[in-house]
Amino acid sequence: MNEKISRMDECILVCVSYGPNGERLIRRGCKIADMLNCPLYILTVDAKPFDEMDAEKTYYIEKWKKLADSLHSAEFILRDNEKKPVAKVIAEVAREKHVTQIIIGQTAQSRWEQITKGSLINALLKEIPFVDLHIISVGRYIKDEEGQYDKGVRAYLVKEGGQYRLTFNHTKDVAYEGIFFKEHGTDFDNGIFKFMKDKETIHVYVNDGIVADLQEAKMNEPIYIKDSRE
Repeated sequence: MNEKISRMDECILVCVSYGPNGERLIRRGCKIADMLNCPLYILTVDAKPFDEMDAEKTYYIEKWKKLADSLHSAEFILRDNEKKPVAKVIAEVAREKHVTQIIIGQTAQSRWEQITKGSLINALLKEIPFVDLHIISVGRYIKDEEGQYDKGVRAYLVKEGGQYRLTFNHTKDVAYEGIFFKEHGTDFDNGIFKFMKDKETIHVYVNDGIVADLQEAKMNEPIYIKDSRE
């Protein structure tokens, strides 16, 4: 017999921040949980209440929830309006869920508030020394050091003939939902639209509110992805 033995003494916690790299961490956690046949938890921590979060944050939170629902033995946990240090929150969840292994992205340290370089890992080792930590090196999403794009806002694509029109209103004709990053200083809807398609994060050019061809998106995506190790 080649049946997989359930390891209920093991439990995986994936800590995700905002951006497409979160899915990579979740997939890594899912693989480990699948090999061990054990529970998987996905945690996001934010100092703001959920109803005060911007469109980009709510977009990712909703996506993590859907992803967790699609995975076997997975559960999404949002600790919003959280005033305690992130390490203490992670430790609390780890103890509550009897977590034995934690997966966290290398670049998450710079995204969580009040976390200085290296302190999150050190704090976790001090809070929960008997939990295994997996530190995953991940690429940043739309690294915009020159300030070329405005803050992302929720937007939608509606199909019109052989192309797609950008809109900020949700209707029954919406084909894709995502985040629009407008080019700074332009009066037109020029920029980048970021969305999920076939379980991949896609970036497409928007010219005057129109996306000409989704097929070119995957070819263009590397232009906007910057690896944090560079």
